[in-house]
Amino acid sequence: MSMTSAEIRSLFLQFFAERGHEIVPSSSLIPGNDATLLFTNAGMVPFKDVFLGNEERGYNRATSSQRCVRAGGKHNDLENVGYTARHHTFFEMLGNFSFGDYFKREAIQYAWQFLTEELGIPKEKLWVTVFEEDDEAYDIWAKEVGVPEDRIGRIGAKDNFWQMGDTGPCGPCSEIFYDHGEEVWGGPPGTPEEDGDRYIEIWNLVFMQYNRDSDGTMHPLPKPSVDTGMGLERIAAVMQNVHSNYETDTFVALINKVAELTHCTDLTQQSLRVIADHIRSCAFLITDGVMPSNEGRGYVLRRIIRRAVRHGHKLGVSEAFFHKLVPELVRLMGEAFPELAQAEKTIVKALKQEEEQFARTVQRGLSLLEEAMAGMQAGDTLAGDVAFRLYDTYGFPLDLTADITRERGIQVDQAGFDAAMAEQRQRAQQASQFGVDYNAQITAATATEFLGYACDQQVSEIVELFVAGKSVATVAAGSEATVVLKETPFYPESGGQVGDTGVLARVDEGGQAGVSAFTVTDTRYLGKGIGHVGTANQALAVGERLAATIDSARRAAIRRNHSATHLIHAALRRVLGEHVMQKGSLVNDERLRFDFAHGQAVSVAELVAIEREVNLEILKNEPLATQLMSVDDAKAAGALALFGEKYDSEVRVVSMGDYSIELCGGTHVAHTGDIGLFRIISEAGIASGVRRVEAITGERALSYTQEQQAQLRALAGLVKSDVNGVVERIEQIVDKQKSLERENADLQRKLSANAGAELAQNPTMLHGVKVIVAEIPGGDAKGLRDMLDDLKNRIGEGIILLAVRDDAKVSLIAGVTKSLTGKVKAGELVNKAAAVVGGKGGGRPDMAQAGGSEPQKLELALTAATDWLNNVLIN
Repeated sequence: MSMTSAEIRSLFLQFFAERGHEIVPSSSLIPGNDATLLFTNAGMVPFKDVFLGNEERGYNRATSSQRCVRAGGKHNDLENVGYTARHHTFFEMLGNFSFGDYFKREAIQYAWQFLTEELGIPKEKLWVTVFEEDDEAYDIWAKEVGVPEDRIGRIGAKDNFWQMGDTGPCGPCSEIFYDHGEEVWGGPPGTPEEDGDRYIEIWNLVFMQYNRDSDGTMHPLPKPSVDTGMGLERIAAVMQNVHSNYETDTFVALINKVAELTHCTDLTQQSLRVIADHIRSCAFLITDGVMPSNEGRGYVLRRIIRRAVRHGHKLGVSEAFFHKLVPELVRLMGEAFPELAQAEKTIVKALKQEEEQFARTVQRGLSLLEEAMAGMQAGDTLAGDVAFRLYDTYGFPLDLTADITRERGIQVDQAGFDAAMAEQRQRAQQASQFGVDYNAQITAATATEFLGYACDQQVSEIVELFVAGKSVATVAAGSEATVVLKETPFYPESGGQVGDTGVLARVDEGGQAGVSAFTVTDTRYLGKGIGHVGTANQALAVGERLAATIDSARRAAIRRNHSATHLIHAALRRVLGEHVMQKGSLVNDERLRFDFAHGQAVSVAELVAIEREVNLEILKNEPLATQLMSVDDAKAAGALALFGEKYDSEVRVVSMGDYSIELCGGTHVAHTGDIGLFRIISEAGIASGVRRVEAITGERALSYTQEQQAQLRALAGLVKSDVNGVVERIEQIVDKQKSLERENADLQRKLSANAGAELAQNPTMLHGVKVIVAEIPGGDAKGLRDMLDDLKNRIGEGIILLAVRDDAKVSLIAGVTKSLTGKVKAGELVNKAAAVVGGKGGGRPDMAQAGGSEPQKLELALTAATDWLNNVLIN
């Protein structure tokens, strides 16, 4: 029977829920606390720490429909999207998971039951594979499930031993394939024809048994577990009796909408599939807090958007269209993913802004291409590195560059382009921050109880010691080390709040703290344990008892800034709009930094309003309330979840009256009035669509305000005004300055006109061509363009090179009337002079400009340019 994608998703989750699995909502596409991945690219990613034994959940069976992106890093399908039947940048992974509960037998039986009974797929259409050494899985399939042995393949580690990355959880797997029928070419898995499209993998059952270290060593996991993944798009194609994922219900609806917006009548166009795929990844990435930028995840998002827009151009669309697909996507997937519907306005705004910016970028790229082709003739070849720079910097696809050059009979150096691309990929891999070893971090074997919400000092036992990342029993005096205590008041760095500092001291018989035995310079999570990082002042050993005392004054300043972060978050949403989403934060004892999604600079008036909002809330002196509740209850109560955080099933909710309610594990003031004064000290853009506010509180805010007042009084004295009238007085001075600048500009234009008239009357004749090569003494660089245009009009036809200089630099401009650009290009002429004065330039064949840093060589430069002209014109 045919089923929609939504029906399959619902049936899958319900099937496993009825068998004791917790239905877990999809996690963010940004992996929580996992530096090994660029994006969530598999259903098991949110459970990685559970498989490793570093995290416990309130359940040992789970099921989910996890949104995934494969468009960057090791797992990258971007270039294949639209050209194959099953590659996507975004897809949903249906999965069921066992954390030390059931293993191979139940996983195999559940999968077979769901496919053959719930979905009604004929058993003879299904083939399976197992890892070649996994006799246990083979026997379950053959002897218990009853799959004929000629439909069970034993496959090597390349295809049937699963691993998340080079390190981390791994184990043998068993794959289930669907036979699309003999009318489709291809052979069963493991045969020479397996790359055909007849037999398609639909489900992978991973039997998680090991944790692989960076040296390849595999350690048995604490509890053997199960991780499965079935692509919703692939199983939808099976259930809807189509061969391509792009023929399933969700994609058909999106493709039809793309065709409507692009006025495309040929629904087989590959570009329609590319755009339909890309709107899903782009919309969900923005939903999860990624914004287009020039680095990291934002750069990948920008590439996907621009690829979609380029395919729109291939379909003949010149105006912005991509963002108009968002409402249709929300209609199709908003019920399953409510967060998508909530972020609709933000997604539309971000995509539209990026489309418009790309349109401007394309124009700049065209100018660069024109400059690069200046002087080239039919049969010439455009350098590969130039084509790559157009691609990498301006988003110009190679085929677009080739189309433009082809019109002039110019070829593109494909090999050079490929070499530049390979170099860029190598640089990107070397610079990537997403390839670290997941296990290359200290992990404590013991959980530490955090007591810092209620106290600043606690006597506790040393349960572990680490030196240079290795567990040790003792630490010598003077050593840098990490101390793990059974309980501690020290807050470990988390959620943007820095770790506490302080001392660990030995205690006397009465339990009183004595001399410091260890100076704590930072505090960090080590799995479930809390590590106190610093230097041992005395020798230490596991089992000793120490008094842990935080730097209370520093903690108080951190609390003020952290609580103010919550208030500014709420104020930003009230003043700028609810589209504001947190993108990151840093809270220390000196200041707070808050990054948020907003498409334009915050105005002075808006900053004043935000600062006023926060200070009014501080004046109310509302008590801060904290409460533990489930994530679902917290969100239902209106609590805001912070960007990049990974939350447990039970969360801490921090409320400040009815003004702010957020999920937060950090430390805070008791009342908002404890914050004191709040001042914003800066606001700026840090990426496309992302702004940053920095602020200070308490005594720092008071000192900052007093310093500003002192500067204002000093400024008033300089302009001979009182403080209240200083702005009006400065406005008068600025107006007078502008008036003087205008008078000076008028004089410069008159001088230039006089100089131009004199030059036009006495041009040099080189081989029958009027040539003017001259320095304009006392000239203004800003006026060179006007003077060049005036001289062109005066001499009719000719070649002009003008220069002005001061003590530090030279400005050059060259002009060639259009009748002579076949012989001389302005860019070549200006660069002959620029090279001598230590500079370079560029422009159009009829006009080009340049600068230089060696004004003392200007006479030599003008002579060199004249000599070059003489040689060119004589030939």
